[in-house]
Amino acid sequence: MIDRIGDDFAFHKTALSLRQQRQEVLAANIANVDTPNYKARDFDFSQALNKAMGDSLNLPATQLSLTSAQHIPAAAREAHAADLLYRQPFQPSLDGNTVDMDAERMAFADNTLHYQSSLNVLSQRIKTLMAALQQ
Repeated sequence: MIDRIGDDFAFHKTALSLRQQRQEVLAANIANVDTPNYKARDFDFSQALNKAMGDSLNLPATQLSLTSAQHIPAAAREAHAADLLYRQPFQPSLDGNTVDMDAERMAFADNTLHYQSSLNVLSQRIKTLMAALQQ
């Protein structure tokens, strides 16, 4: 049962991490709206999530070198990075910038909404588990 709970939380952790990465990419696009020759970037969230969840069992663990017998052994997994793609502009600009503010604002708001709803779902799952443990 613990494995099922851990797998469920691992999915939410990965999804939130990818949403956060996408938010940073979209914020960078908005920040560079006036930068000449800046190319807008983005990634497909569902494809990145499928890739991250499929690769989560196959990632090599990073082992720490122990220099003393008193050290605690530890291992870590690599963070999931999405493949960034260049966004095709709806209307090319004269300075070579491909950022469309309307599209960026819409994508930013949509990603924010999904991030908040994922946090709410996760919060409700934790509250349900806590209530079950208290009984």
